[in-house]
Amino acid sequence: MIVFLNGTLIEKSPAAAIVDVHGVGYEILISLSTYDRLPATGSACKILTHHHIREDIQQLFGFATADEKNMFLRLINVNGIGPKTALTILSGLTASELMNAIANNDVKRISAVHGIGKKTAERLIVELKDKVDPLEAIALQTAGGGSVQGAILRDTVLALVSLGFPQDQAKKMAQSALDASPEAKDPETLLRKALSSK
Repeated sequence: MIVFLNGTLIEKSPAAAIVDVHGVGYEILISLSTYDRLPATGSACKILTHHHIREDIQQLFGFATADEKNMFLRLINVNGIGPKTALTILSGLTASELMNAIANNDVKRISAVHGIGKKTAERLIVELKDKVDPLEAIALQTAGGGSVQGAILRDTVLALVSLGFPQDQAKKMAQSALDASPEAKDPETLLRKALSSK
């Protein structure tokens, strides 16, 4: 099983990439999300992969992040969703957006992806609902691109949700507190400010 490739990016398009690993060129099918994260051709790159094997074909599917790969693996375990459909879904929604849509039963958001109908979206939600942690969805969505402030904001939102506040309200409270106190250096300080302004 090939779980990642580390080599030189030879070609890339919104649907596929070719990576040279010690003189062997691997074609990898990718989503738009992964395409956007790839470096320039000729650069070194590492792509996480899923090696899909059927009786008549072997294909490599590639991912820029572990979150996207994990979501892909969940999707292909849904009845009626194959790897190419899973890649289509991940081209229309990022892993965090999809996780959030599943956590919030947002059929409309998922069925807005080209080629995904309402019935497929509903089945996807039913089958994955218990496999998606709502707190994980919030954490991914409010990650803030990995910045320190983004991490503080995310942890504050998670704390508010664990205290019983609805997700949307928790996001607004945390953001308002951060806007009012941009100097906050830790989630505890931001949480106190968010609760005191309630």
